[in-house]
Amino acid sequence: MKQAYVHGYDPKESIRLQDQASTLMELLHGDTTFPPGSTVLEAGCGVGAQTVILARKSPGALITAVDISPSSLADAARTVEAAGITNVALREGDIFRLPFPPASFDHVFLCFVLEHLPDPVGALNSLKGMIKPGGTITAIEGDHGSVYFHPESAEAREAIACQILLQKKAGGNALIGRELYPLLTKAGYSDCRVSPRMVYVDASRPQLVEGFTRNTFTAMIEGVRDKALAAGMIRQETFDRGISDLYRTTENDGVFCYTFFKAVALA
Repeated sequence: MKQAYVHGYDPKESIRLQDQASTLMELLHGDTTFPPGSTVLEAGCGVGAQTVILARKSPGALITAVDISPSSLADAARTVEAAGITNVALREGDIFRLPFPPASFDHVFLCFVLEHLPDPVGALNSLKGMIKPGGTITAIEGDHGSVYFHPESAEAREAIACQILLQKKAGGNALIGRELYPLLTKAGYSDCRVSPRMVYVDASRPQLVEGFTRNTFTAMIEGVRDKALAAGMIRQETFDRGISDLYRTTENDGVFCYTFFKAVALA
């Protein structure tokens, strides 16, 4: 089931994903490890930004990273090779029609994938069939509704709303983080535990100012500018002012905050 990826596949998006992964590594993956000898399916690996982190965190696990986009897989292959990773196998595949027998993996991992799917429960059901009895799934998603910042800006809110609406039109949900628990339980998983992971940024955290507020979140919103304008969703001056105001939050008196949600459940 191929879906439109709202952020696009240009090189700038690949760089943004790499920045996002490295900046949020400890926040999202400090407690992500899989036992030596275990088999792990990474569903929707994209350009391999998360793949390298997974492989390094669990060097004794065998990770099979799958994505539906050949161009993303090509980027992932270069990323894995450049990192010297040897415990990753890359495969092209659709989450809804995976090229593996049932119960092929001990664990499944997916990060920023469900937000792009019109049928996240169906995807979780498909992935459940891939997991051996007693295995687990780990899912990480963001929630654009969790954003707050200072100085406040109505224009910035409008620009963010454009991205949320465009993602919805593409069949996704930029607010899905808050739904992880009900989605997993509806798909039949048990012992589901969700933990919020808040990114708080001010000028005392220069790595996050650059790596997250500027290079990850604001770059993501800025990336839908042409689509939003073409759809007549917002006036150009309003959108551009909104982006300027988001950058304004990275100055010495600014504050930016976003919450991710990480769920682990039994299949």
